Formats: sequence, structure tokens, C-alpha cells
Amino acid sequence: MRARQAEVNGSATAAAPAERVPGRSARWADHRERRREALVRAATRAVLRHGPEVDMDQVASAAGVSKPVLYRYFTDKTALLLAVGEHLAAKVVTAVSPAIERVREERSVVAAAIDAYLSVIESNPRLYRFVTGRSTAQPAVLDARRQVADGLARVIGERLRSLGLDAGPAEPWAYGLVGFVQAVGDWWMTRGRPVPRSALTDYLTTLLWSGVDGVRRSAVEPVGAAVEGARP
Repeated sequence: MRARQAEVNGSATAAAPAERVPGRSARWADHRERRREALVRAATRAVLRHGPEVDMDQVASAAGVSKPVLYRYFTDKTALLLAVGEHLAAKVVTAVSPAIERVREERSVVAAAIDAYLSVIESNPRLYRFVTGRSTAQPAVLDARRQVADGLARVIGERLRSLGLDAGPAEPWAYGLVGFVQAVGDWWMTRGRPVPRSALTDYLTTLLWSGVDGVRRSAVEPVGAAVEGARP
């Protein structure tokens, strides 16, 4: 009797579609995202095979689809190239972020972050040149730099606070470190990696840590006191 009343009132039939539709929508969104990721990987392979001047026909061939299928997921070539830039940027963040999070001693954090970044660009030279040579990919590059710098700032800030120091310098330090390493990485790749990665990591760590450590020491010991202590 209750089941019959529910049918008459419409409650039993109304509830079922409301549960099924969101499920179908979520599955479709998940399928579309997986499909898009597969196309980005194919575009990345096409870049590595054909170089910076890759065209949509070559990307479609690498993906095993027609060009109209590509345009269902990417409005134009610019959107596709931005997605390729995001793919490399994600590689950088995936490599650098764990290195930052695992290490808590400041110098080791700097060394780990530098080595992880250089490792990614060294392993993907053609893709790196493609991304950095395209203005359309710059938003992805900037976003990756922001994510890495924010992670460094968090670790450095925590360390400064643990020492009873002002954590204010942490963010500019972190952004400065990331920008400096990126610039040197560009030089390194453009010149054909003239020094081994391990040596460059050591050089950069020593150079950058000297600056960070100097600022930290000046916070612990005011400059005036240091100068006065140095007088004969």
C-alpha cells in the first residue's frame, strides 16, 4: 500500500532520475578529462617528433584522431600549445614540490629544488625549448613558477619563525631564488648544458645560499653591531 501511494504521489519515480543524472554527468566529465589528457600527451609526442613548428595535422596523426576531434577539446592551436606548456609545467611542479616538502634544512631545500628543476628540463630539452619559445605557453610557465616559489616561501618562512625571526623576507627570497634558477637554466639549456647538472646545482646552491644565509645572519645580528664588533 505504501509503495502504491508513493507511485501515485510521484515520489518514487521522481527520486530516481535525480540520482542518475548527476552520476552520468560526472562520468562524462571524467571521460572528457581523460580524453583531453590523452590528446595533450599525443601533442607532446608530436612536438618531440616534429619540433617547434608542429601543426594540427601532425598532432592529430600522433593522437590517432581527426582534426575535428582535436577541435572539440581545443578551440585552436594556441589553446593546444598552452595545454602542452601546462604539461611541462606540471612535470616541474611534480618534481620540485616533493623535494621541497621532504627537506626542512634551508640549504638542503635550496639544493633539492634546484636539482629537481634542472633534472626536468635536462630530461625534456626539446619540449623545454618549445615551451619557453612560445608566448602562448607563458601563463603555464608563470603558474609553475608561482607554485614552486610559494612552496619554498612556506618552508623558509617556517624555518625563520622557528628561529624567532621575522618571516616577512621568505616570499621575496623564494621568488628571487626561483627566478634566478630559471634564468640560469635557460642559459644552461641554450648553451647545450656546458657543465654537468650536479656541478651547476652545487654552484647555484653555494651562490644562493650565501645570500640567504647572509640575510638570516643580519637578522640575528644587526648590521650596526657587526660593524662595531669588527672595529679594532
